[in-house]
Amino acid sequence: MRRGRARGDGRGRRRPCHLRRRARATGSRRGCGPRGSRRAWECAKLTCGLEVEQVRRGAALILLLVGLTGGCAQWQRAGTQPHSRPETTVPQLFDALSIYRAMGFIVGTPPLAFVASIRFLAGVTPESTMAVFAMSLANRALSFRHSGDGFVAEYHVELAFGSDSATARQVTRDEAVRVHGFQETLRADESIIFQQFVALRPGIYTVSLVVRDRNGPAYVRQEVVDTVPRLQGPALGTPVPIYQGAGRTQLGAVPQIVVNPRAALPYASDSLRFYVEGYGMPAGTRLAARVVDPDSVQLWRDTTVLAGDRALASARLFIGPGALPIGRAELEVTAVGTTASVRAPLLVSLSDQWAITNVEEMANLLRYFPRQDLVSKLRSAPPDQRATRWRELYKATDPVPVTPENEALDEYFSRLAIANARFQEPGMPGWLTDRGEVFITLGEPDEVFDIGTDARPTPTGTRAVRWDYANLRLTLYFQDETAFGQYRLTPASRAEYQRALAQVRRAQ
Repeated sequence: MRRGRARGDGRGRRRPCHLRRRARATGSRRGCGPRGSRRAWECAKLTCGLEVEQVRRGAALILLLVGLTGGCAQWQRAGTQPHSRPETTVPQLFDALSIYRAMGFIVGTPPLAFVASIRFLAGVTPESTMAVFAMSLANRALSFRHSGDGFVAEYHVELAFGSDSATARQVTRDEAVRVHGFQETLRADESIIFQQFVALRPGIYTVSLVVRDRNGPAYVRQEVVDTVPRLQGPALGTPVPIYQGAGRTQLGAVPQIVVNPRAALPYASDSLRFYVEGYGMPAGTRLAARVVDPDSVQLWRDTTVLAGDRALASARLFIGPGALPIGRAELEVTAVGTTASVRAPLLVSLSDQWAITNVEEMANLLRYFPRQDLVSKLRSAPPDQRATRWRELYKATDPVPVTPENEALDEYFSRLAIANARFQEPGMPGWLTDRGEVFITLGEPDEVFDIGTDARPTPTGTRAVRWDYANLRLTLYFQDETAFGQYRLTPASRAEYQRALAQVRRAQ
C-alpha cells in the first residue's frame, strides 16, 4: 500500500498596471510526501473504552466529476437514449460534496469540507448499540503552523447525540495532524480519517457535529436525525466499509478496523471491503450479498459465511476491481434463512480522485489530454472492456508510478477547474473557450495584458488579450470581435499555439 505524494496548488496574484498586467501563478505541483506501499497508515491513537482513532492514508480522493443531475433540457431525436453534454456536466464538475450529501452522508461545507457517516453494531448489552462514527477531510481544509522541523494543524470535534431535548451522549476531542513538509499541508486528498465509537441506547437521536479549525476561523456545524437500531435476535449490524482490520470477537471490545468514511471504490484498481456482524445466529450462517444500482438493478452478488458464535459472528465482503460500473450503488446483505437484512450506500469512481456517471463523460472531459489515442480506445470500448482500457490509460500516463495518484490527470483536471471558473463566456463554459483550451494544455501564462480598454482602444475598436509564455517564446492574441466578451485566437495565434503545443507534447 502506497502513500500519496502531496502537491501544491499555487495561486496567481494580480499586479496593478495601466494595462492590467497579471503575473503568472507560482507554486510547485509536485509534492514531497514520503513514499511507501499502496496505502500507508499513521494511526494517531486507538484505545479501548470507545476511544478515538485517527488515521492518515495516502489514497487520493480529492474530487468527484459528477454527471448531469439537473439543468436545462436539450433537443434530442425521439427514441434515442438520453445523454449529457460536457458543457452541462462541467458546472457541477468539482462539487464533490453534493453526491455524498445525496447518498445520506453528513457533509461539511468549504473551507472546512468533510464527509462523515454513522454505522451501527451491537453493544455489550441487549439495550445498547455501538455507533461507528467516521469522518474524512483533507489537509488543506486545516490551517497549519510551523512547528519544529515540520508543520502542525489542530482541529476540534464535538459529536453529540440528543434525545427529547437532552443530550444523551457527547464526545469532545482535540486532535493534531503533523506533517514534515509544506507541500503536505496542501494535500487535497482524503488525508485525515477520524473515528469514534459511541455506546447508545436504541432510539431516535438528533446528531450534532461541530468541527473547528483551532489555528484558523473555519467552523462547521451540521445536524441530522438518525435512528439507532436495536440489534437483538437474528440481526445484522450495518455493513461498515473499511480499508483494513479484522474486526472483533467479543461484544465488549472495540472493532479493530480502519473505516472508509466515504464508502468509495476506485474503478478497476482496488477492492472495496465491508465488515459485517451477525447476532443470534449459529456459526456457519450464510450471508447473501448483492449490489444494486439506484433503479434496483443487480450489479454484483456473492455469498460468504459468518464465523464466530451465536452471540457475535462476523464476515468480510470483498468487491473486486472492475466488478461494478461507475456511479452510485447500494450493498444489500441478507442472512439466509432469516429475515435479517441490511443495506449500505457505496460509490464507484474512475479513480481515487474522480467519479462520474459514465465513461463517455470522462472521455469528453479528456478532449485536451495529450494521449488521445488512449482516450479514443476508452470511448469506443464495449462495457466489458472499459475497466481494462481505463487501467491502460491510467498506467500509461502516470508520470510517477510509485504514488497511488496519476499526477498528469490530477494536473489536467486542476487546470480544467480553473479554466472553467476563470474564462466563462456568454453561452460557453470556460473550459471550452479558446482561452480555456490554451490554459489547460499549456498552463498559466507568464504575463497577461488586457488590450483595448476604453482608455487605450485598438485600431479596430475591439478588445484583445495578449498572453506571453517566456519559456516557449510564445505570444498569443485573443480578440473579442463581437464585443460580447467572446475571445477567440487570431488565425496567426492559432497556428503559433498549435506549434507550441506540439513542442510541449514531444517533450512530455
